[in-house]
Amino acid sequence: MIIAVNTNKGGSLKTSVTTNLAGVIAASGKTVLVIDADSQANSTITFGYNPDDMDASMYDSLVKGYPPEEAVIEVEDNLYLLPSNNDLISFEFEVIGNSKEFDQPFMLMKNGLESLRDKYDYILIDTPPSLGLTVANAYVFADMVLVPYLPESYSKRSLGSVLTTVADFREDYNENLEILGILEVMANKQSKLHKRIIDETKAFAAANDIKIFDSVIPRTVQFANAVDEDSLPATMLPKKYPKAKVYYELWDEI
Repeated sequence: MIIAVNTNKGGSLKTSVTTNLAGVIAASGKTVLVIDADSQANSTITFGYNPDDMDASMYDSLVKGYPPEEAVIEVEDNLYLLPSNNDLISFEFEVIGNSKEFDQPFMLMKNGLESLRDKYDYILIDTPPSLGLTVANAYVFADMVLVPYLPESYSKRSLGSVLTTVADFREDYNENLEILGILEVMANKQSKLHKRIIDETKAFAAANDIKIFDSVIPRTVQFANAVDEDSLPATMLPKKYPKAKVYYELWDEI
């Protein structure tokens, strides 16, 4: 299964969700590949790698035909990474500006990375906070989209945009694409604003047959500390970072 973690709202813990779920999957004995599809390369950094030191990245596989298997890094037992770096910044300009060479711009990830599909039990794609060309490629390649959701007014509009775009891509490019669910992140149950928006979102999701996970990712420094101190997601060191338990609960739901 290929899961794209995406919302076009920045600061919604996409990288934290992607990498911590990868840690849970790896701990369960299943193999998982994290595809870092964001030019900020935060997933790459999470696992302790300097993006500037990468000999090859996802960009090389999408644009230059570099074998993706040769760019993949084994991070830990069962856990692998296809890294990103600054080269990805120019991806959209290069592809859009060269329509003769890239005549199917939405198919680059599927065509370039399809050989990875059957090598891992799960593939998680960490996407940029946008609905641009990179995310379009992720939607064509993925089976499911997991949507982190910060319950604030701006996020409601972003959520609507993501759900509409997924529906459009299902109709036009990937008939198998589905919404895995909406994942609340950094929700404050004491906030009247958060409570109201969560209630509205749950009503909307129920009316549209969209799953909202019971698990809620809390606002905590433990996830950032794990990256800073151990160069690993917190779920790979759950005894040191007890808040990581929520990701195990989320994976049980999934």
